[in-house]
Amino acid sequence: MRSASVSHTVFAVTMIAVGILGLIKGDFAPLWEPIPKSVPALAYLCAFISLACGIGLLGQRTAPAATRVLLAYLLLYLLLLRVPGIFLSPTVDFWWSACQIAVMVAGTWVLYVWLADEWDRRRLGFVTGESGLRIARILFGMALIPFGLAHFIYLKHTAELVPGWLPWHQFWAYFTGCAFIAAGVSVLIGFYARLAAAISALEIGLFLLLVWLPIVAAGSKDAFQWSETVVSWALMAGAWVVADSYRGTPWLVAKKR
Repeated sequence: MRSASVSHTVFAVTMIAVGILGLIKGDFAPLWEPIPKSVPALAYLCAFISLACGIGLLGQRTAPAATRVLLAYLLLYLLLLRVPGIFLSPTVDFWWSACQIAVMVAGTWVLYVWLADEWDRRRLGFVTGESGLRIARILFGMALIPFGLAHFIYLKHTAELVPGWLPWHQFWAYFTGCAFIAAGVSVLIGFYARLAAAISALEIGLFLLLVWLPIVAAGSKDAFQWSETVVSWALMAGAWVVADSYRGTPWLVAKKR
């Protein structure tokens, strides 16, 4: 699949924006935090890889190499800087940030399957074929479940974020948490997986549109709110790519894949 989809383009532009943000700040973009501050050069490395790979994703000749590099980078980031933290310091911050990176890995992996060239298919067939696509979807499904659980752990805070013009704030906090969990399970077992992936991407996009963008548009200078806006945009892009990977699959297929 050589032709770029809308989700492919949005993902590429997102990585470019994350890279530019990191270079402007001279620090880690929100997507990569929390991170040890003892290696300042790592912030610039993260920014440069994001920027270079994002640009590479937009070119037909450079896209295979860009996805290969970005996937290797994100996998290493997940395995070396996120997964150990889940066991060494099992706090919400660590597993939440691990799930964020897992969504980006999943989106990049789908793009790698789409854009792999002959060299990749010959030497890395396991990660560029159906098995690679299956792993990407499993990562995505696993990441959605903790997103949903966080809504229950931080129920009061989640309810406070519901726009004021919507009634029943606590109901929406419960509902969106259950939706993430149900979508994650559905993707993992292949039960209405296309519908579940699309709904989860839509839900992340609605959080961005209805919660974070209005807050920052109102002139907020709160670092956390700006950080969540950037992260929500990146997660929406990653989730959109994964949802797009089900193209050609009927919406209401209830069989294991």
